[in-house]
Parts: sequence; structure tokens; C-alpha cells
Amino acid sequence: MATLEVAGLAKSFGGVAAVRGVSFAVGPGELLALIGPNGAGKSTCFNMLNGQLRPDAGTVRLHGRDITGLAPRRIWRLGVGRTFQITATFGSMTVRENVQMALLSHGRRLGGLWRPVAGQEAGTAEALLARLGMAEQAGRPCGILAYGDLKRVELAIALANAPALLLMDEPTAGMAPGERTALMALVAGIARERGIAVLFTEHDMDVVFGHADRVLVLDRGALLAEGAPEAVRADPRVRAVYLGSGATQGGH
Repeated sequence: MATLEVAGLAKSFGGVAAVRGVSFAVGPGELLALIGPNGAGKSTCFNMLNGQLRPDAGTVRLHGRDITGLAPRRIWRLGVGRTFQITATFGSMTVRENVQMALLSHGRRLGGLWRPVAGQEAGTAEALLARLGMAEQAGRPCGILAYGDLKRVELAIALANAPALLLMDEPTAGMAPGERTALMALVAGIARERGIAVLFTEHDMDVVFGHADRVLVLDRGALLAEGAPEAVRADPRVRAVYLGSGATQGGH
């Protein structure tokens, strides 16, 4: 069974269709990229999956359970983590405290433990930060961290929920090229180790074609193309509306 199944998702604002009949699925351990030009409907689609917007039509299912229109906090408790284009952390709190807050929030569902891979210590903030290469930063306030480190903290917060599904909105925005590659390689490794389904939006085509298992392309709210990265890259429709003019190589 797919982790996430989306069928006929639609949303309009003031008579303008932002998302039109979008359907797709993503399975355990799979990285699925959602790309398209600005205004294609990517953020609206993400916000419907996460419960921040209620769809006008369509369904969202997590492990077969209908979660369409549930509040974000309920979707979080069902096992959906999310990172944002602009990082969302508590700047006055330390890295460790930010992750501990997420672990406490998660505590009711699975006993408050992040489930590490075999051979690692118990699921504490320290164990999770070590996995993400942030152990030395644990005692520093988030407000003084470099942006690339903040992205890792936000990922740690999302993973503290032991998610079955991870939604990542432009996870490498604002990062240097080397940081982008390292972060997505880390995400891919953890997703495959833990069987986490990952859906991410991204404007850096090196990141998309270097790490995605499959690619979805939105244009004017509708699904234009879907498939393996190389097939999507070669699709003349995709090149006409996005890759040939609006996307960047190594940029965002």
C-alpha cells in the first residue's frame, strides 16, 4: 500500500483554479519531487496535504485513512512531518530544546522516542542530532546558526515525529550548492533506512534529478507529466513550460 494517495485534489481562490484534479501516490522509502514554474500550484497542493487548506474536491489518504481537511496538528500526530521554505524554529531556544519540544509533542503517539536505525542509542534529541551531523551545535541557540544548519534543525524537528510521510517545501532554498547536495543525500539515506515516504518541492534541478526517484510536474494547477527523472527531463512539454526557461541548474 502507498503511504500517501492523492486523488482528484482541487482548490480555487476567487474563481481562479490553483490546483485542478491532481492525483498521485508515494510509497515507503520513495523520494517524489513536485516541480513546476512559479504559480503552478505546488504550495497550494502542499498546504492541502498538510491540512492548512481544505480542498474544494478530492481526497488525501495516509496508509488508506482519509485525512482530507484534518487540522495540521492532527495530521502531525498521524505521522506526517513537514519542513518549510523559510525555516521555522524557536530562535531563542537551543538546537537541543527545539528538538526536545518536537519529541514531547510526539510523545503521546509513540512514547516520545525517535526510532533510530539498528545499532544507535535510544531515540533522544542527542541521537537524532548526531544522525544529522548537528551534535556539536546542540547547545547553541537557533537564532545564531548559519542557514544551512537551521535547515538541518528543521529536518530534525520533522523527524522527531517518527513520520511515515515527510513533506519538504524547497528544502535547499538559500543554501550553498555543497550544502544542498549533502542535505538531500542525508534525507535520501534516512528515508530509505526508515521507509519514510518523501514528497518535496524544489527549484534546483540538480537536486531534483540527482535525488528524486520520480518527478511530478505541475503547470497552471494541473499535472503535466509524471515519471522517472530522465523521462521527465526529456519530455518536450516540460521543457517548453519549465526546464527550457524557468528552472535553474544549481540555483533556486
